[in-house]
Amino acid sequence: MKYFIATVLTKGKKEEIGLYAQDRKEANKFAKLKFTGIIIKVVEAQEPLDAQLKRFKANLLSNIKKRKIKPDALIAAIRQLAVMTNAGISIHDSLTEIADATTDEALKTVFSKVADDINSGLSLSASMENFRFELGNLTIAMVQLGEKTGNLDEALYSLADMLEEIRANIIKFKKAMAYPRNVMIAMAIAFTILISYVVPQFKAIFEELHANLPLPTIILLKLEYLFNNFGPYVLAAIFLAYVVFKHLINNYEHIRYNWHKFLLRVYLINNIIKFATLSRFTLVFSELIRAGIPIAEALDTSIGMIDNLPLKKKLLSVRLTVEKGGTLNKGLEETKLFENMIIQMIRAGEDSGTLDTMIKKVAEYYKMRFDAIIDGLSEAIEPIMLLIIASMVILLALGIFLPMWDMGNAVQGRT
Repeated sequence: MKYFIATVLTKGKKEEIGLYAQDRKEANKFAKLKFTGIIIKVVEAQEPLDAQLKRFKANLLSNIKKRKIKPDALIAAIRQLAVMTNAGISIHDSLTEIADATTDEALKTVFSKVADDINSGLSLSASMENFRFELGNLTIAMVQLGEKTGNLDEALYSLADMLEEIRANIIKFKKAMAYPRNVMIAMAIAFTILISYVVPQFKAIFEELHANLPLPTIILLKLEYLFNNFGPYVLAAIFLAYVVFKHLINNYEHIRYNWHKFLLRVYLINNIIKFATLSRFTLVFSELIRAGIPIAEALDTSIGMIDNLPLKKKLLSVRLTVEKGGTLNKGLEETKLFENMIIQMIRAGEDSGTLDTMIKKVAEYYKMRFDAIIDGLSEAIEPIMLLIIASMVILLALGIFLPMWDMGNAVQGRT
């Protein structure tokens, strides 16, 4: 959004008022609607610092207040909408009924506004587009599929099944992470107690004897000083940094792109993101192809539901290849995301006219790979967890006992 200054003549006085718009034409339109009086001119200008701060604060608060709909509530609502649509009840009435019946406040707000938008003449997918954060990319992609094929109820049933599958994977992920998480929390609490209450006792002894301290001991004493003197400030700074980071990720695409790119290089996380994305992409793509949607259009819809920007950029190149007359298998091969076996399967499907069946098998393959990663998550995390615990124990042991040994040796040398 650009910043404009509108010069307005009201009651014989000129007044300059700031506003935001995409371009000058839109700024003129907004000025005529918003301000009473004669619009003399509207010019683009440098946004003042106070306006920048005000906009930053508004965006920050809106991001904090944003809430995704609870998965269980969304799945139940989608199933209800599918049943009511299949029964011939209008979308507006169905959404209103679900909004009135639900106890989830986020779902109530979203479905009520979507129902109002539909009443104003918008399609279901167009009205849901305003709530992409709350509903998720997959929901909007499947609703678009239902509208294109004319089988909205079937698309909603499929969507509910996919959301349940994703929900089951999330539960499996949380269960796999429960033990490592609890162990790390216990170790962090123990480490904090030792740093805050035990290390200060040794600190007094070391200072009294004026001993030359080794590096591990110096690190422990620095951590003790930081914890005991600036603990609340450190926690506040961490919280503020998290909030600011979330704001930057949500509002600046280049920052979000670099963050997603970094995640794709992190051990274990990269495979979880990659196979989860490819599983969902191929699943939606297979549904679209099976419904008779052209490949380029099916790719467009399937890619639209991908969250990871670097993966999304790579898959967008497939759409460009297909639009230029290239084959799907060639486009997928150029992304370097798919194994040779998958490329061969897609090529065979294109040659034999059974592309929808082959894509379905590919989707099942990536689902199997993703499930295997989730099932083996605890075992994969254990080495990292043991390394962190060992590092903490070694730091504490060396930091406390090294100077004690040195002082003992010095005493023995004197005698």
